[in-house]
Amino acid sequence: MKLTDFKVLTFDCYGTLIDWETGIFNGLQPLLAKYKPTLTKDQALEIFARHESDQQVLTPDMPYSQLLSVVYKRLANEWAIPVPNAEANIFGASVPDWPEFPDSAEALAYLKQHYKLVILSNVDRISFRSSNQRLKVEFDAIYSAQDIGSYKPSRRNFDYLLAHLRADFGFEREDILHTAQSLFHDHASANAFGLASAWIDRRHDQDGWGATMPVEHTPHVDFHFKSMAALAQAHREAMGK
Repeated sequence: MKLTDFKVLTFDCYGTLIDWETGIFNGLQPLLAKYKPTLTKDQALEIFARHESDQQVLTPDMPYSQLLSVVYKRLANEWAIPVPNAEANIFGASVPDWPEFPDSAEALAYLKQHYKLVILSNVDRISFRSSNQRLKVEFDAIYSAQDIGSYKPSRRNFDYLLAHLRADFGFEREDILHTAQSLFHDHASANAFGLASAWIDRRHDQDGWGATMPVEHTPHVDFHFKSMAALAQAHREAMGK
């Protein structure tokens, strides 16, 4: 199997292209400042992951910006910290502030020359719009949880992806390389659907699971890169450049 075998790269965005862990942790600062004892970044992210995942199952059709507000309130309740709704809503609206990884835009610009680029994201359309501006590329399609009515790793999201890539572009399963950081949200489901996958292992130099839930069994991945820059370079080498 070679990178040049595929016609379309389907991307998770947050954690893969956008540094959502930095964005989440920064957005939680008003709440964390009121909580004692002090939590490390990874401790806070792991607690966030638990509440986010649970809320996505409970309210699969809730837009992500609203869901983030609910998660903020859930964290406040767990830590017995009273917070006004306005503070929770600021966190809910924080996705546009989440930074891109430094290599994302350049790698996407290169890959756009060789593939169709498609987003399969758990955020809402408006939140993604600002992130898209940071990434400086025109995606060929954007499929959001808001469009689908459920959150990854739900099978519905990957059913939707495959159906729309076939109907809109004529792509079949073997044309697709699903490219993502999260083993929980993306790679386990890619395995279930028989999709080839590339793991962008942004946490390669960190312990733990960060803002994603752990997986019981490590999914198979066909390609393993530490960054988007490494993926782009591997493609150049596969092309003999």
